[in-house]
Amino acid sequence: MAAEIQPQPQARKPCLLSKIEGFQEVVSTAVIIPKEDGVISVSEDRAIRVWLKRDSGQYWPSVHHTVSSSCSCMSFNPETRRLLVGMDTGSICEFILSEDYNKMTPAHTYQAHQSRVTVVLFVLEMEWLLSTGQDKNFTWHCSESGQQLGTYRTTAWVSGLQFDVETRHAFVGDHSGQVTILKLEQDSCSLVTTFKGHTGNVTALCWDPVQRVLFSGSSDHSIIMWDIGGRKGTAIELQGHNDKVQGLCYASHTRQLISCSSDGGIVIWNMDVTRQETPEWLDSDSCQKCEQPFFWNFKQMWDSKKIGLRQHHCRKCGQAVCGKCSSKRSTIPLMGFEFEVRVCDSCHESITDEDRAPTATFHDSKHSIVYMHYEPTTGNLLTSGTDKVIKVWMGPSSICCISVSYKTSMCGTVMQWLALLPHSKKVLSLSLGLPGAFLCGVCMFSLCLREFSLGTPASSHSPKTCSLG
Repeated sequence: MAAEIQPQPQARKPCLLSKIEGFQEVVSTAVIIPKEDGVISVSEDRAIRVWLKRDSGQYWPSVHHTVSSSCSCMSFNPETRRLLVGMDTGSICEFILSEDYNKMTPAHTYQAHQSRVTVVLFVLEMEWLLSTGQDKNFTWHCSESGQQLGTYRTTAWVSGLQFDVETRHAFVGDHSGQVTILKLEQDSCSLVTTFKGHTGNVTALCWDPVQRVLFSGSSDHSIIMWDIGGRKGTAIELQGHNDKVQGLCYASHTRQLISCSSDGGIVIWNMDVTRQETPEWLDSDSCQKCEQPFFWNFKQMWDSKKIGLRQHHCRKCGQAVCGKCSSKRSTIPLMGFEFEVRVCDSCHESITDEDRAPTATFHDSKHSIVYMHYEPTTGNLLTSGTDKVIKVWMGPSSICCISVSYKTSMCGTVMQWLALLPHSKKVLSLSLGLPGAFLCGVCMFSLCLREFSLGTPASSHSPKTCSLG
């Protein structure tokens, strides 16, 4: 038997794998369990559920735990199996999940806030529990002792929170549209700086510790990439949504940003390109192309005996122009404009077809998204929507295409194209002409001859027993 791996262009379209339905209320937060075919969800109906995929291919709840109030958010640490759930009352409940994910044991309750918890984040390296609430407080607790270590008062209630372990910086995004960077110590914090680039409230944050870049999404439909590591104050705008940005995830190994919005749109951005900052809009009392006065420039209007014109701005050069001098529209993907925007006539002529090549792909999840989670080990994506449905997707970085040539005495040579999920735990559906023979997702290029049906967990057999040898 021989196997030849040939790299192929990467598929970037999310593919729907499963749906989880039957919720009475909207799912506030849900996460994919790494290395398991499982999902943890918390919802407004006060229920915490652990869903495991059965042999039938359907997800069934192995744990259903009801708490005293609505669940607003959660944080799950797979290494310790610690689950922290933020409540509508302001408290945070900690649970420990069993190894088989069939039991959940209460561990501790933190009285963290005076009102609804908006974000909770567990940092294993520091043994810190970070949280924000609608009481406009950012707090951090010691997860070992349960004691509150510190608190910081924000200007508005917080809807986005990220943390960098190396520098101990917390990134806090609030409803004023501001992102605050705090330096945390064991029992104190200091303000580092603030960013403000959104015209709406910050709805999501995502931190890439490798490139040291912070992404912020907003209700103004935009995303801003803040280059923290470059120390030059660079801010790159990404315009690709028609509604409020609800979630941001970054796939560092493929350098793709995944964003979603409340209208159901999922956008996959190629961040492995050199992007450009959008220019500052220039101020002028007259068109900087034809010099016609704008309507507030009464002196020039009187002197030239002309009616003032409305002011516009070219998105490429930033100049103030009139409507006649900016009648053209164009996409400028490297500036983040994936939709057509206003440009002046001279800039329109300078934009080539290569400049218009898109750097993002657009997909419809077919439900209004309220939360999104990306699982990097499998590359799978999860969305929960206002339709009370969870959808699990094969993410854009999940597919690796290979060409495999098998030579056996029983079936001769078989050539097939197949798609393998990285770290797959399933027997894949490649039939090689043998009864019950499938390519095993664990043994990779070995044939499984034990007649396992599709969807059988790979843990039910070992490489030694399914290897063709």
